[in-house]
Amino acid sequence: MATILIKNGKLVNEGKIEKKDILIINDKIDKIADSISHESAEIINAEGKFVFPGAIDDQVHFREPGLTHKANIWSESRAAVAGGITTFMEMPNTIPNALTQELLEDKYKIASESSLANYSFFMGASNENIEEVLKTDPKTVCGVKVFMGSSTGNMLVDNRETLTNIFSNCKMLIATHCEDEATIKKNMALAKDKYGDEIPIEMHPVIRDEEACFLSSSLAVELAKKYNTRLHILHISTAKELSLFRNDIPLEEKRITAEACIHHLWFEEEDYKTKGARIKWNPAVKKKSDRDAILKALNDNVIDVLATDHAPHTVEEKDGIYTKAASGGPLVQHALNALFELYYQGKIELTHIAQKFSHDVARCFQIENRGYVREGYFADLFIADLDAKYTVEKKDLLYKCGWSPFEGEEFHSTIDTTIVSGNIVWNNGKLIEGTIGQRLSFER
Repeated sequence: MATILIKNGKLVNEGKIEKKDILIINDKIDKIADSISHESAEIINAEGKFVFPGAIDDQVHFREPGLTHKANIWSESRAAVAGGITTFMEMPNTIPNALTQELLEDKYKIASESSLANYSFFMGASNENIEEVLKTDPKTVCGVKVFMGSSTGNMLVDNRETLTNIFSNCKMLIATHCEDEATIKKNMALAKDKYGDEIPIEMHPVIRDEEACFLSSSLAVELAKKYNTRLHILHISTAKELSLFRNDIPLEEKRITAEACIHHLWFEEEDYKTKGARIKWNPAVKKKSDRDAILKALNDNVIDVLATDHAPHTVEEKDGIYTKAASGGPLVQHALNALFELYYQGKIELTHIAQKFSHDVARCFQIENRGYVREGYFADLFIADLDAKYTVEKKDLLYKCGWSPFEGEEFHSTIDTTIVSGNIVWNNGKLIEGTIGQRLSFER
């Protein structure tokens, strides 16, 4: 590891924007000051640019093992660091599902050999593996994932008795995908009766509707309140669900937290006309009013963190009729560009982007010594040029799937440099490989 000195950048950190120099020695931030000199340091001149704590993405699907025709940890971690995301937490619905401690550790081993970004992996919960779930080490694993909506393999958990068993016994953070399966099946049957095999993509938010989300989210909240469970509800997609969350207490005191995803802040139902299944996600992109309400809740601290729910599929898997088109899409490479575009539109402050995509993710998950630019903390940072426009083109995509819902979009900003645990891994449009990110630890 080298010694790195970032000079003259505008540091966006802990609610302030200040011109600071930052000295990095090995994997830690050694010093932050108005002016720093160091004879042997590698100098990065950040004049006119903004320095942020590295983004921490608490929900990605990197598809390894078992689904590596779509993506793998190596390819998607490269895309992540190119987009300023220095740390990810990956979901258990790979093949095989990460439902045992041995299978979970297999994923950590893969990441320890191939991930450019820092990493953690969720333990998966099913209808039968509560004993394995309870073996999970809270100091070395980010959380337990419960799919209260259909997913890959045996990971749908919508039996109330099973959920009660998990919520009453698990002392770790439980992250949930909340959509009521019975409501979705009923809506799908109605759509098939009306359209047959030709269901329009615009029906997606009708089939996976507000009520499906609210019924499931409210059940999760009910159980969490009953058993004092540490609950984190992922990818909120409706205005109605916002009533389930609070902003009148500090984040550290919350037992129930919520996440918003980039696509639910950017797209709305009118975009199905032009984007089609390329913006088919679960939960669905819904009304403009939902999108606007989610952004307001994020700004008001009702929603606690930002994420991508990066979930790539091949073009062939995304195309075709509605019932065959896969749900999910790649987002890590341009998530921050989209957020900076919202900043240009006057919809979110730069300090709030740092708070919701770095500080508060670290606080929510109790990540040890990350999420802030502080002396003694791990050196996870990115430098953004907010005045360097570029257009998203297929040739520049680092995703293995080779496509993006942002193709053709002109952004005002670029990610200039990304540093992961003291290593420069992205600079001036080029990856710098040869180093590996670190496994997260948690203060629990």
